[in-house]
Amino acid sequence: MSVTSVGNPSDSMQSLQAVLFDMDGTLVETEELWGEAMAALAGQLGGVFSAAAREQTVGTSMRVAMGVLYADLGIERSEEQRRVDAGWVEEQTAVLMTSRGMPWRPGARDLLVAVRDAGLATALVTTTPRRIATLVIDQIAGDLGGSPFDLTVCGDEVPARKPDPAPYLQAMRSLGVDPAGSVVIEDSQVGVTAGLASGATVLGVPSLQSLEPLPGLTLRSSLVDLTVAELRRLVEQRELAPTTA
Repeated sequence: MSVTSVGNPSDSMQSLQAVLFDMDGTLVETEELWGEAMAALAGQLGGVFSAAAREQTVGTSMRVAMGVLYADLGIERSEEQRRVDAGWVEEQTAVLMTSRGMPWRPGARDLLVAVRDAGLATALVTTTPRRIATLVIDQIAGDLGGSPFDLTVCGDEVPARKPDPAPYLQAMRSLGVDPAGSVVIEDSQVGVTAGLASGATVLGVPSLQSLEPLPGLTLRSSLVDLTVAELRRLVEQRELAPTTA
């Protein structure tokens, strides 16, 4: 497996305190469902949602996603229409989640179990609204025999959404952990930007969107065989230059 890491220098060794997970596309295979719902809306509006535009919406809020969709279709909608459209996409996605299920992303289940067994603090930090995220949270808890998260933060519970660091900073404050001792795991550029801005070490595992190498970001092809020891090393040893292992 190829791993590319770019880091910032650090004068002192840090200890891993917490792991904060994104949800859609990071832990579960739900990004495709969001895309399908948005494509269905585009069809209702008389157009076709392009793959390039869909990629731009990964990890964003529904408001941003609707703006991308409208621009892609070359149409304008009022604020009220945007609100209604976003609500329709959310409801349609919830229906798809319920009817088709939400499979784990490769390696995600094993990593969650390992992080909990190691006694580390954990949080789920998602842009998805609580009423939709609960479907995933409940499924994860049912599969693992209880919630693996000490805390869950959803997009409608924060003053600003990713790429703003507010969701991750709120989670870290609630957990009582230092950003320098935290690892954020994300699949989108928006989420990576939020994690880096929070001061955390960020592990990027792309799903539908390619991720740009950035200082402080480690890129990994999947979560398969990722260990807690590797997460500890990411925090304790900030790399100075890209490496491939």
